[in-house]
Amino acid sequence: MNGNLDKITLTGMRFYAFHGCLDWERQHGNDFQVDLECCLDLGKAAASDLLEDSIDYSELYRTVATEMEKPSNLLEHVAGRIGTAIKEKFPQVCSCSVTVTKFNPPYDGKYEPRGQGYASVTIYC
Repeated sequence: MNGNLDKITLTGMRFYAFHGCLDWERQHGNDFQVDLECCLDLGKAAASDLLEDSIDYSELYRTVATEMEKPSNLLEHVAGRIGTAIKEKFPQVCSCSVTVTKFNPPYDGKYEPRGQGYASVTIYC
């Protein structure tokens, strides 16, 4: 290992999912975005130009998508679950950060019109 960790970052992964504490959120769903940053040693991949020496981005995406399909009350739980799944499936990942953003979250039980806001949580694993 080179002493400094390299990064693979996937941003702007969009999903329609059913996360939230309110019945309305669990029944009707909402738009979400996930941003993922994985820290690992990419020196071998940089030298070899071989996918097997890195991580296939589509496999990272599929891991995130699988976790987003499982409804949760809290964004914190979703992000933590994604981080755990990434580290279990890709042991070469030393650490990662997962940001889950919910668009148009309820404020005081009321939903703002489409495109009016968001709430996000970042978990470091």
